Amino acid sequence: QVQLVESGGGLVQAGGSLRLSCAASGRTFSNYAMGWFRQAPGKERECVAGISWSGGNTAYVDSVKGRFTISRDNAKGTVYLQMDSLRPTDTDVYCCAAKVVISSDYVATAPNEYGYWGQGTQVTVSS
Repeated sequence: QVQLVESGGGLVQAGGSLRLSCAASGRTFSNYAMGWFRQAPGKERECVAGISWSGGNTAYVDSVKGRFTISRDNAKGTVYLQMDSLRPTDTDVYCCAAKVVISSDYVATAPNEYGYWGQGTQVTVSS
C-alpha cells in the first residue's frame, strides 16, 4: 500500500510556470512507475506524463511535450511535474498515480494500469 499526496497547484497567468510535487509514503517508492494525470469535468482522465521506476524513461501527451517535465527522486519518495509555458487549456485537477512494476524501465500511460491515486491538486491558468 502506498499513499500519495500532491502539492504545488495554484493560480497562474498564461505563460507562467508551476511545479507539482507528489510525495509517496508506505512502501518502497522505487518499485513504482509513476504518472501525472488530469481530468476536466465531462472529459476522460488523461495521462499528462509518465516516468519509469529508474527515472530513465519518460512519456508525455503531445499537448505538453516541450513544456512539461516529469522527474523523480527515489530517495525522497517524490515525483515532480515541472510545468512551463502554461496555457488556459492546462487548467485542470492534476493527480499523481503509482503502479507496482518489476521492470525498472517500464512507463505506464493508461489510467487502468495504475492502482494507487492521490487526491489531486487544482491548477488554474488565467488568460
